[in-house]
Amino acid sequence: MLTMSEINCIKFLRNHKSYSINKIAKDLNLNWRTAKKYADESFLPKESHSSKRGMMYGTRWGEMIEDWLQEDAMMKKKQRRTNKKLYETLCTYGFEGSYRTVCQFIKEWRLGRDVENDSRFERLAHPPGEAQVDFGVMEVVKDSHAVDVHCLILSMPYSNRTAAVALPAENQECFLTGLKRLFEEIGGVPQQLRIDNLPAAVAKVRTTKEDAIYTDAFQQFVTHYGFQVQSCNPYSGNEKGSVENKVGYVRYNFLVPSPVMNDFESLNRRLASSLRDDMERIHYEKKVRIKDLVVEEKKHLLRLPEEDFPVFKEELLKVNKYGEVTIDQTKILVPSGSRHGQVRAILKWDDMKIISRHGEILYEEKRPYMMTKRALPWESILNEWYKKPRSYGHSRHAEYLPGRIREYLNIQNLMIRRERLGWLRSRLVLHSITEIDERLYELLSQSDAYSDIEEHPYDVDWSKYDSLNRPWQSEVQP
Repeated sequence: MLTMSEINCIKFLRNHKSYSINKIAKDLNLNWRTAKKYADESFLPKESHSSKRGMMYGTRWGEMIEDWLQEDAMMKKKQRRTNKKLYETLCTYGFEGSYRTVCQFIKEWRLGRDVENDSRFERLAHPPGEAQVDFGVMEVVKDSHAVDVHCLILSMPYSNRTAAVALPAENQECFLTGLKRLFEEIGGVPQQLRIDNLPAAVAKVRTTKEDAIYTDAFQQFVTHYGFQVQSCNPYSGNEKGSVENKVGYVRYNFLVPSPVMNDFESLNRRLASSLRDDMERIHYEKKVRIKDLVVEEKKHLLRLPEEDFPVFKEELLKVNKYGEVTIDQTKILVPSGSRHGQVRAILKWDDMKIISRHGEILYEEKRPYMMTKRALPWESILNEWYKKPRSYGHSRHAEYLPGRIREYLNIQNLMIRRERLGWLRSRLVLHSITEIDERLYELLSQSDAYSDIEEHPYDVDWSKYDSLNRPWQSEVQP
């Protein structure tokens, strides 16, 4: 078929230049019939209709297969017939087609059925005073090690406000503590809170016949603050799509690259400050500042209760023959615990107390998951810096180094920096990065690098550096 530009050329030569069909065919090197067709006939756009053709369409064979497939769809998957079985059954009725023809027909039938049954998401209306919460796992760096924190994120769909609090886990104590802090941050309590089926709040998941059953502690929390709670259907993240999007928004805008964390309190202060500044944005749909919408929505929030809600969990634990109890899947040795058959544990989001039956405090410490961390790949990082010493100055990992090592590498001379990186790599084989930082003077004095340091005029004066009396790991400003 000719292109439209070629057809237009033929029409022009025929109608405006009065060329004969023979001349058009000769000049454009076309067949005479082709030139005649495009020169004198009209070409109008037509709707295209594709009709399925074949022995499976419009015949009893296709109808039989459709009936069988509909019957099988009502049965369990293990009891449904395979394509081969359907083909063999069809052949008993005199079918002369191929197995491939039947498979292609079944594939198209199932594809069309999926389109017909495709569920459509409804656009939900969000009145002021409604909120959604969800957890998201983020990464931070503490003491030169990577730590996973669980950010509880609250989204107010009406104003598009976001609030977040970083916590060490997703258990009941962390969840309720996080909700308390989020309510304090937004200055009120949402009238309705939509949550996922979190084990910390939901004891039995909602079904088509029964509503969700919540834990006693969460019900007590809901009663104290006076809001209504609604749990989503299983595997229906679209029902809280606002907070689902905010999990990624908080991660990629405020926690990537991984910030340095001294403790959860300082991290949450920085996160709250960044999210307050984020309210200066323009609402994506209402075209006004989020901050102005927040002021309007705050009128619809419930007032915070005057009495504080204490969040803790009390458990009765059995002491094994080694004087240990199990908390957070970790065995903890309790001093003089072997003399007590059972003890009580008072668990808060960050710390715990183990008390005897007579009220004596036997053990008091941070919860085990507060110490959970994993090493950064310092060997590969140092190898890359050693190959390109200049890259250390703008590397995202430079700020994760402990203070003494960071100052030790913070030198302008690239040759000396390369030598120090090589020395650090060799020590990393025997010591951790934290141990090298703590024993830096001792390890330097044991190596040949120490003499080079004393002779270098632009080196660090370690006595002055240590006299500053500042923490080794400084925070990154948002």
